Amino acid sequence: MVIVIAPEHDVDNELHILHQLFNAGLQYYHLRKPHKSLQDHRNYLNMIDEKYHNRIVVHLYHELVNEFNLKGIHFQEQSRIDHIDNPGRYFKNLEVYGKTISSSFHEPETLEDCYFEFDYHLLSPVFHSISKPGYTGRGFNVRHIEKTIIGMGGVTTTNINEFKKLGFKGVGVLGGIWNNVDPIASFKKMNDYFE
Repeated sequence: MVIVIAPEHDVDNELHILHQLFNAGLQYYHLRKPHKSLQDHRNYLNMIDEKYHNRIVVHLYHELVNEFNLKGIHFQEQSRIDHIDNPGRYFKNLEVYGKTISSSFHEPETLEDCYFEFDYHLLSPVFHSISKPGYTGRGFNVRHIEKTIIGMGGVTTTNINEFKKLGFKGVGVLGGIWNNVDPIASFKKMNDYFE
């Protein structure tokens, strides 16, 4: 499983590259644009071919799942802490049946102890981040945890095998795609590895 995370700030040819990634087989695109408003998110989604909407997971403005045929919703760590203790209330007005629900974690113990059954869990930073300088990798080994855990932090085509050795079921990649001279070739290599 390869998840591509949206660049925080728009990059040149972003939507063109994104469509190429979808064409190359991308099934999980995490839309995380913390500086964009709800309307900006709508505009962004409207610029993506509708046939790919069911591969997009939103980090912010979960209500977009009611307006677009999205893949699912994602809880960043603080959002999970704020809302998941009373999920009944939070999900009441969201059409999430059949959608994925995932969350971010920064400690394996917190992930392991989390009682809510997420479809998958993002754990970071495994290696030194490419997109966030100074975000030091911690080399988490998660082979002992019986959950679907996706490793993030410093993902490249050269270290992808290390993620598998550490027990990850896939990778979440940002800098390894968007900062790459050939993002499509990098994605294909990573995707082939996990298929």
